Amino acid sequence: MPTLEDDTPPGQFVTEKFPILTYGSTPRISLDTWQFRVFGNVEEEITLNWEEFTALPHIKLDAEFHCVTQWSKLKNTWEGVAFNDVMKLVKPNADVTHVMAHCYGGYSTNLALDVITDDDVLFAWAHDGEPLAEAHGGPLRLVVPKRYGWKSAKWVNGLEFMTEDRPGFWEIRGYHMEGDPWKEQRFWDELM
Repeated sequence: MPTLEDDTPPGQFVTEKFPILTYGSTPRISLDTWQFRVFGNVEEEITLNWEEFTALPHIKLDAEFHCVTQWSKLKNTWEGVAFNDVMKLVKPNADVTHVMAHCYGGYSTNLALDVITDDDVLFAWAHDGEPLAEAHGGPLRLVVPKRYGWKSAKWVNGLEFMTEDRPGFWEIRGYHMEGDPWKEQRFWDELM
């Protein structure tokens, strides 16, 4: 009989907890001043406030979460707005290949367009039926289940549509540009 561990990427162990790992301090973000900007190589740039963003169509999905530090939490229910619904608002130009997620606190991470447009990618404001805690990226976190957790950017406040790949915060510091847990893409190939 298969176990939960059989369904995890290589080199990962399963935990029921949801550890908190952050590169710096947790930003305190007021929903009264919160903004989400979508810009770059798009037909029309937009900026949404919290009320406008949360008025977009909602989705709820179950997804695994895999951290580059080798833990996986398999049972997560996320609620928020699908990436593809946000993308429809700005109509990216045909030559877009990548997206950079920008966050409060200066964090950023890059994702290929064919990865971020998966149906299971969303901007989450709830986790397991509760509002997303600040320590876990609240009020809004990008969730990319098929990539390591650093690609699921906390405190996300913007998207930049790009015509070429560019490294984000951790990628500049040696983390892999793709971050696929099933391929164990933790760090640059040159570092291994």
